[in-house]
Amino acid sequence: MPTQKIQIFDTTLRDGEQVPGCKLNTHEKLVIAKQLEQLGVDVIEAGFPISSPGDFDAVRAIAAQTKEATVCGLSRAVEHDIITAAEALKGAKRPRIHTGIGTSDLHVKYKLRTTREEVIARAVQAVKLAKSFVEDVEFYAEDAGRTDNVFLAKVCEEAIKAGATVLNIPDTTGYCLPEEYGAKIKFLYENVKGIDKVCLSTHCHNDLGMATANSIAGVMNGARQIECTINGVGERAGNTALEEVVMILRQHPYLNLVTGINTKLLTETSTLVSHMMRMPVQPNKAIVGANAFSHSSGIHQDGVIKHRETYEIIDPREVGIDSSSIVLTARSGRAALAYRLQKLGYNFDKDTLDKAYSSFLHVADVKKEVVDEDLHELVEEQNLVVAS
Repeated sequence: MPTQKIQIFDTTLRDGEQVPGCKLNTHEKLVIAKQLEQLGVDVIEAGFPISSPGDFDAVRAIAAQTKEATVCGLSRAVEHDIITAAEALKGAKRPRIHTGIGTSDLHVKYKLRTTREEVIARAVQAVKLAKSFVEDVEFYAEDAGRTDNVFLAKVCEEAIKAGATVLNIPDTTGYCLPEEYGAKIKFLYENVKGIDKVCLSTHCHNDLGMATANSIAGVMNGARQIECTINGVGERAGNTALEEVVMILRQHPYLNLVTGINTKLLTETSTLVSHMMRMPVQPNKAIVGANAFSHSSGIHQDGVIKHRETYEIIDPREVGIDSSSIVLTARSGRAALAYRLQKLGYNFDKDTLDKAYSSFLHVADVKKEVVDEDLHELVEEQNLVVAS
């Protein structure tokens, strides 16, 4: 099977910014957008232009600044939304309008208070209007995860006829199981006329902790774009984490799915977004968390010191981290202590190391983590002699 490219659609500046307290100003958005382009994302969803004058200005500024990536503006299936998005994107080298409407029975009945037939009519009208401004039109079927597959296929087919180039199949509420979401994408590929002429896109939320798994299930069943955010930021429990899906595809080459992301910039980008959004990254976060390449268990430390791949499936340098971290705690063994002492210039014979280890355990029982300063003090206090 030939290798196929997966487009990375980053919505940190739109869906990610919807997190309470994470509002960005235009300057901050421009800085992050520049970093995203350097990272190699294919599409930057810059914002929701109709939502506020500030968001309109930010989308317009990002459109003017961006040289390589597609710049996307969100809209509802509302005429004024679409016209405003088109205006904000005028300066973009590669503009895309992202428009859509809810398709699940819950959305049709309770949110939109309309009928399935009217939903299709509004979807077609929105896509046609967007198409009159830009060539690249993405249609989203909101709450597709809970939408009946036969109706969803009908909506998608009509959106294609109206001129959509990308079909976004969101698991808006994070409800789907990976098997269900993958099957939904497969069903569309097998039942929608003209599906071969467009790109299917995943947009998964993390309400049940399955956003990344669902996105991977989607591309394994034919989707060729993943919508995601840096650090997985986003509404409620967040969105699919960009760094996770990118590294999953990289670490499983037999899938024959690749991205254009420069993975060595992942940690740098994560830190930038965390700082500007004032949104700390949890230490145990996959790929970019502070503990992602840290080891405190003696068994793990011994293995990593002997051969990194015994406990690490990713070389930390691939994601922009210089090296793994051996954290000294009461669970650390002699191998880890010797390793850290050697880094500080201390090489002890076995008997001296045993003495050092005994003293180390007393310190470790008192402190959560033993740092380099503690080791220097330990050597001095115990008058330990370095082996010649």
